[in-house]
This record gives sequence, structure tokens and C-alpha cells, in this order.
Amino acid sequence: MSGLHDLASAAFSLLDSEEAHRLAISGLKAGFGPKDPHVDDPVLATRLAGLDLTNPVGLAAGFDKNAEAANAMLRAGFGFAECGTVTPLPQEGNPKPRLFRLTPDRAVINRLGFNNEGLEVFAGRMASRPRKGVVGANIGANKDTTDRADDYVKGLTRLWGLADYFTVNISSPNTPGLRGLQTRAALEELLGRLREAREGLKADGDFPVFLKVAPDLTDVEIAAITEATIAHGLDALMVGNTTLSRPDSLRSSSRSEAGGLSGAPLMGPSTDILRRFYEAAEGRIPLIGVGGIASGADAYAKIRSGATAVQLYSAMIYEGPGLVVKVKADLAARLKAEGFSAVSEAVGAALR
Repeated sequence: MSGLHDLASAAFSLLDSEEAHRLAISGLKAGFGPKDPHVDDPVLATRLAGLDLTNPVGLAAGFDKNAEAANAMLRAGFGFAECGTVTPLPQEGNPKPRLFRLTPDRAVINRLGFNNEGLEVFAGRMASRPRKGVVGANIGANKDTTDRADDYVKGLTRLWGLADYFTVNISSPNTPGLRGLQTRAALEELLGRLREAREGLKADGDFPVFLKVAPDLTDVEIAAITEATIAHGLDALMVGNTTLSRPDSLRSSSRSEAGGLSGAPLMGPSTDILRRFYEAAEGRIPLIGVGGIASGADAYAKIRSGATAVQLYSAMIYEGPGLVVKVKADLAARLKAEGFSAVSEAVGAALR
């Protein structure tokens, strides 16, 4: 069956990037996606902010923007799946073309701009899906909102009880001014309002809330973000999002397109900033490593650099959703070869 999915992935690579993605989501909804027939190796069992995961390899936001295929991706073998980014009101996003494959670099540039069907459609799908496995909601703000913090509060409130966790995305480079929420004063206001909203929602249960940050931060910014996140009671930091930088190594003719770069070239820089967040956090808050993961070796490097769990997306554009099975098998083998009996034992090992 994996050969069939490999063939489908190759065929999709010939299509326009957004069209290929739309067809992939349609196929997954129709039940045509890969299914991992194996029970996860016990060495991969992970506890993240109170969530019990059978493995630490998650699906990053951006693939399933409108909560259409989360359960299909869990069946493919992901330990958790994150839907979104969703904004209160539907929005078209930025003008097309806005998604570019950098095939020689195993990378992607996107300037999508939070295109999604809006909170009500998203909530309806989250409410109707079978509750199997851990599924999170990545929440954002509309481009033309006059109160960004209020948009995040709306997302948290509407989806409370429908998602297993929430990721507050303040790090997309494709919504003008959004990354400004990472500055100290703006972040304090946002996290304060989210904390107040969360306290009011806890009568209906509590759910972890994560903060997703950019990979383009200074040590001073890393320290301030870490302290604010802990002070306001958030449950994990997700490091990081796409980058605005362009490494000199890029070869693709699309390398100068505007937008956020993801994929293989982001592995090194995003792992470096993960280490810096790990050192700043001093074990007070778990980290989720995102950026450039395409193999078990990459996932293991993130864990050794401080990640309790990891997420991938861009590599699937080249390898297909069946990639997660290979990543898990390799990761389990590496953990055992190093004498670890659990993922938790390897977290931050490279810095000890």
C-alpha cells in the first residue's frame, strides 16, 4: 500500500501546490490516506502538558486548516494532529500564487495569510468528529481585525471543549504586524486576556494552551517570551514557525519569493533556537520542536536539543503522509541504541 501512496505523492508533485493540497485533503476525507497498521513502540510513549501521546511526532498546523482530516492523519500514525490556523471570520488569504515548492532544497515558501473557512465551520467539524486521539486547534487573528487579542479570545472560547489543546499562533510572517505580538508589552496584554478567558472557561474543564513563536528571535526576546509564557500559566512553547531568512544555500528559482520558508533548510536554525529556549526555560515549561523535520534523525536531534514532542509538515509535500511511520521507526531505534527507555529521558540530552 505504501507504494501506491508513494506513486500518488509523485503525481501530486506535478500539480500546482495548492491544488495538490486540496486534492490530498479530499482524498484523506474519503478514506484514501495511509493507515499505520502497527502499535507504537512503547519507547515512544510521551506525556506532553498532561496529554498522553502514543508517540511524540505530531502533525503541524497548516496542513489541515479547516479541521477536515485530523482523524485521517492520526490513523496515518501521528501521535497528535493540529488543525488550523483558524480565525474568527472566514478569509481568503493573500493573492495567488502564494505557495511555492523549492524542490532542489526540499523546502517550501508560503505567504498564504491564514486562509480558512472561519471559526464556525471549524467548530462544527471539531464537534462532529469522532473523539479518537489528540487533536489541537491553532488559533489566529483576522488580518483586518481592530483587536487581535479579542480574536484569540474568541477562538479559545468557541473551541473550548472541542479541541484537546490550543496553540496561540503569534508567529506567522504572512499577516502584517502579527509578529509584533511577540514584543513584551503586546505579549503581556495578549496572554493576560487569554488567561482571564481561560479562568472563566475552566468550569467546563481545562485544556493545555501553547504559544507558537518565530525562529527569528534574539536571546533577549527569547528570555522575555519564556518568562511571560510561564508567568501567565501557559503549558508549552512551540518553537518555531516559518522563517523570513533565506540561507545562501538555497538553489531553487523560487528562493526569492516573499513569505515564510519551511522545510529542510530550517532544520539547523530552528534547532539552534530550540536549544536557546530550552536553556532559558530551565525545565519550567515543555517545548515542542518544529521546523525542518524529515527523518527520525531530525526528530531525535530536536528531542536531544530540548523538545518533549515534535511536529512536521513540509517534508510530507515531498514524501507523502506515510513519512510519519518511517520517522517513528527510526526514532524508536535511535532511542534504544542510546540506552533510553522513554522519550523523556532523551529530552535535552545534548545539552547535559
